[in-house]
Amino acid sequence: MSIFAVEISSITKNFIFIYMITFTMILQLCIVLGALWVGSRYGSLALGAISGIGLALLVFGFGLKPGTPPTDVIYIIIAAVTCAGIMQASGGMDWLIQIAEKLLRKHPGRITFLAPLATFFLTVLVGTGHVVYTLMPIICDIALKKGIRPERPCGVASIASQVGITCSPIAAAVVAFVSISNANHFDITIPGVLMISIPACVCGLMAAAAASYNRGLDLDKDPKFQAKLKDPEQYNFIYGSNATTLDKTIPQSAKNAVFIFLGALAVIVFFAVFQNALPAHETLRAVKGAEGLHLDQNMTLTADQLVKAKVHVTGMTEWFSKPLAMNVVIQIVMISAAALMIIFCKAAPKKAVGGPVWQSGMVAVVAIYGIAWLADTYFSNYLPEMKVMLADIVKAYPWSIALVFFLVSVLINSQGAVVVAMLPLAYSLGIAGPVLLGVLPSVYGYFFIPNYPSDIATVNFDRSGTTVIGKYLLNHSFMMPGLICVFVSTIVAYTLSSIIY
Repeated sequence: MSIFAVEISSITKNFIFIYMITFTMILQLCIVLGALWVGSRYGSLALGAISGIGLALLVFGFGLKPGTPPTDVIYIIIAAVTCAGIMQASGGMDWLIQIAEKLLRKHPGRITFLAPLATFFLTVLVGTGHVVYTLMPIICDIALKKGIRPERPCGVASIASQVGITCSPIAAAVVAFVSISNANHFDITIPGVLMISIPACVCGLMAAAAASYNRGLDLDKDPKFQAKLKDPEQYNFIYGSNATTLDKTIPQSAKNAVFIFLGALAVIVFFAVFQNALPAHETLRAVKGAEGLHLDQNMTLTADQLVKAKVHVTGMTEWFSKPLAMNVVIQIVMISAAALMIIFCKAAPKKAVGGPVWQSGMVAVVAIYGIAWLADTYFSNYLPEMKVMLADIVKAYPWSIALVFFLVSVLINSQGAVVVAMLPLAYSLGIAGPVLLGVLPSVYGYFFIPNYPSDIATVNFDRSGTTVIGKYLLNHSFMMPGLICVFVSTIVAYTLSSIIY
């Protein structure tokens, strides 16, 4: 056989090998996307559980090495949701809703702007958008009595309830961003993230509210709505009820629970800003490795871990004091605050477990557990190939990662899961931390397909029937405010991050 024939044979084999790798990658990616799509159709716990089927196919069927479950993020969600659920069980959430209702009823003509601000800041405080279900009927009631088309405030208020997640100090998306960024040498704190995300998202919401201000026909000019009013039964259904929380008597114990919760948030923010005030522990960093143990340059072990492992460290080492990690601080503070509410604020733990805040939080835990583990398994096994395929694009247009975040979020109904699953890949592609902070608002895209509980609930709460899903699925009441909000928020955040960092 000639040398030329040998070279042709080698080239052919390499081509076949590359083709098979590409085909396998695509097939496995389809499995990942298919698991997410099927899970999102069933909703609730199915999103995380069905991700397990995709994980099993990748690991047992294709022999991929399993990724790492995001345990730190999951622990934080459990702690934060437990604290918020206990506050809800104490009646503290009713007080917050009552305060928001007083503000909205005082200025009914500005409901299109004030409603999204109310739902946004409720989410910022509690860390979950599921607290707005009590407030949404009130928003609709105020709009109807003022003669304002309910679709205008309700559509953007539902969007705002989810946008607030990237602005909450205890939300999984924010905590995960800080934790993953610090591990990738972008030293950012929770206040540092909020300093970008809060003003950016408020700008986006106000832009969406402005676009919604004259949206659709006024109620007195809407022929469909006027036709409904001719039916006495429909008229009573629309105008007969009076959704309100103002008739509730809020006990002092419920108010005290809110004060404890806000105090816990203040403690977390304080320690995030002044990390030197945290307890420090001596830690040994192995710079060039250790005898009997393979350490890379960035790994650290405490002295106790070294003793337990019976490892004798050699080579270049460095002892240093390392403050307590913020993920641990958040867990300790949140669990302690929950305990104080139980002891001093008459909060019943059994009632908390049955409440919507705790239940939705646990659903988020399962979703993030399954989705992030599935995604990490796929991306960690194909990281070199990903770098080759995407390096030129992200190098020339680093902001384009926002499109990836948004598209993944359309499939994954969890901003925290998007951050946990996609942010490590973004860092591995060489995208700078400030760029990723600037595109953080783009992790919210699950309004695109209107199957999220808050959107469906908003449609049901609007007794006028003006807030709709739409005949063609995508022509729904949340599409326009959602796209405007995310687009404007991302541009503002990207600009702010570029200036500050």
